[in-house]
Amino acid sequence: MTTAATDPQPAPPRPEAIRIEGLQKSFGTLNVLKGITLTAREGDVVAVIGGSGSGKSTMLRCINFLETPSSGRITIGGEPVAMRADGSPADRRQIERLRQSLGMVFQQFNLWSHKTILENLIEVPVHVLRVPKAQAVARAERLLARVGLAEKAGTYPAFLSGGQQQRAAIARALCMEPRAMLFDEPTSALDPELVGEVLAVIRDLAAEGRTMILVTHEMKFAREVASHVVYLHNGRVEEEGPPEAVFGAPRSDRLKQFLKSVG
Repeated sequence: MTTAATDPQPAPPRPEAIRIEGLQKSFGTLNVLKGITLTAREGDVVAVIGGSGSGKSTMLRCINFLETPSSGRITIGGEPVAMRADGSPADRRQIERLRQSLGMVFQQFNLWSHKTILENLIEVPVHVLRVPKAQAVARAERLLARVGLAEKAGTYPAFLSGGQQQRAAIARALCMEPRAMLFDEPTSALDPELVGEVLAVIRDLAAEGRTMILVTHEMKFAREVASHVVYLHNGRVEEEGPPEAVFGAPRSDRLKQFLKSVG
């Protein structure tokens, strides 16, 4: 007796890590974000590209409420952010809690200059998340080794290169065990010879399946590492899709011109 073959069922979609819908942000009369919608599922690496002034960094800062949106909806890990009609958060405790699930890495490294690298890494876990100090130190030392800075734990930021400081900043964000990582042009402040060491760390994070939204001007890196690419122009999503489509067969004339200008 034979049984009819059945087609394998498609895998269910991965849970959403971050969703923004209709996100708008104005500074006075300047409308910077004009209704951006974007979704990052768990394990996605979303690269956000675009020219200066396109709204990339503002969008990233709105996701974790370093900037207050003017309107729109933000959902983190399936939990909608409670927002008033003007976009401001309705529940500050919720914002503080959700912000802890988002690791942010800035253009400038933002390390505390008066603390050693190890002290930088354990500050928030110990004093905000109430992680026992011994546990926080062990995690920090493990992460410093992972980014190639094990021997720099007792060093102050001023004695590190820019690339080393940015790797330390990545380790500091990882110390919070975030749901997702947000990178705001993490190599833009680095000398060219130091860019590769930071990109190597980000590449490793992508390879292990960590969720990331990466604002970057490194087109080759975005093409190789991202699972999805979003091109912003003048505060709007002009084009998006898998990297092979966005970089290999762009549809928008603006995107074609942008890629030519950075190529």
